[in-house]
Amino acid sequence: MADKVRFFNTMARKVQEFESINPDKVGLYTCGPTVYNYAHIGNFRAYTFEDILCRTLRLAGYEVKQVMNLTDVDDKTIRDSQKENLPLKEFTARYIKAFFEDLAKLRIHPAAVYPAATEHIAEMIELIGKLFEKGYAYCAEDKSVYFAIDKFPAYGKLANIDRENQRAGVRIKTDEYAKDSVADFALWKAWDEKDGDVVWDSPWGKGRPGWHIECSAMAMKYLGATFDIHTGGIDNMFPHHEDEIAQSEGANECKYVNYWLHCAHLMVNGEKMSKSLGNFFTLRDLEAQGRSGREIRYVLMGTHYRKKLNFTFDALDQAREALRKFDDCFVRLSAAGGDGSADSAAQETAAKAIEAFKSAMFDDLNTAEASAAIYSLLHEANKLLAAEGLSGQGAGYLLDAFRTFDKVWACLDVDAALQADNSIPSEIEAMAAARVEARKNKNWAESDRLRDEIKSLGYVVEDVPGGGYRLKKL
Repeated sequence: MADKVRFFNTMARKVQEFESINPDKVGLYTCGPTVYNYAHIGNFRAYTFEDILCRTLRLAGYEVKQVMNLTDVDDKTIRDSQKENLPLKEFTARYIKAFFEDLAKLRIHPAAVYPAATEHIAEMIELIGKLFEKGYAYCAEDKSVYFAIDKFPAYGKLANIDRENQRAGVRIKTDEYAKDSVADFALWKAWDEKDGDVVWDSPWGKGRPGWHIECSAMAMKYLGATFDIHTGGIDNMFPHHEDEIAQSEGANECKYVNYWLHCAHLMVNGEKMSKSLGNFFTLRDLEAQGRSGREIRYVLMGTHYRKKLNFTFDALDQAREALRKFDDCFVRLSAAGGDGSADSAAQETAAKAIEAFKSAMFDDLNTAEASAAIYSLLHEANKLLAAEGLSGQGAGYLLDAFRTFDKVWACLDVDAALQADNSIPSEIEAMAAARVEARKNKNWAESDRLRDEIKSLGYVVEDVPGGGYRLKKL
């Protein structure tokens, strides 16, 4: 039986104990990318949060079926494919491929299904047909089909909208619209010349689906009329998720989603990310500056998902240094050969750290407390190593604890650190030994010169008690 976990349910506005519809199984729908450009780090903040959620549920013992849609037809994809004079499918394929490459670099576990909107038009037409039958859909003068929100009294329950004080009574045909509009939204958009050859037949005439109907149709196909969890960025809450609820519950006459989880915005150096401010970054932009997916992931998960994340290059530098310290500890643990006097302490310390980590992650993904447990174990591991009482078995308890953490963190890379080529060239060893002699002779200038030269060659020399030294790759 799966462990108990708790999440902040946006619909309830409070933390609730999670109970899945089917024992030990979770159906999860996550809003995926609109594939008209490369995803940016703000998008990946959401995708990383959703990955942490999935990994935490699996750590708790759940079998997770995650569905992430690919929006490959909407206003933006049509507009930009026409600018490049490319067929829609050829245009979006480029960015779908890039998206999957980026997910792999950030160690984001693949979803079970990645349904593309253009491959599910039949399901969308069927859903709109149900909404006509139930009296929620109507054809307007512009020959498009709209959802009549006044027919759905619960509209606004997710975003907590006071409909009386909102600008209402208008129709919105575009996929995205102003946050102060409580409006009938397009389910099916009648074809016009702006759509070019992007068109499908329907009982209401030629056209294409609206953005909001896409997610409802695909979620229902793969997860059922009611499923466990729906996630996305806070900006998806209204109107997109609100519209999903209205059309799904209107058609099926049952609850759409039991738990809604939303992550907060990402800021860059304390400001909203925008191209005009020059702080708009894709994963490729950061890679070009020498940053790794491992380091970027570490930063993206550095703040609780419901708090704004301030992304900075200083944070990336700190991530690189922090991960280096973990790598160093893992290598030293793998070489432990003490008498075993510290093994029982290591086993107890590891067990307590795992318990603290799980307790934090199972409490609404409390990454701050979980990180504290990880760093506490790093500190204790270094202390036990310094005492020289760890045998290989004792070190194994600690390494296994870090492996447990990495089932969620996915960037500690215990085994990669152990398999890396950590051999030191003989000339570097000779320089380090010469530095020891220089220090014995109190020739500090020569000692410093050798230390700097060793560093320039990609290694760092650290002094250890007793006059010895330790060499590491930078």
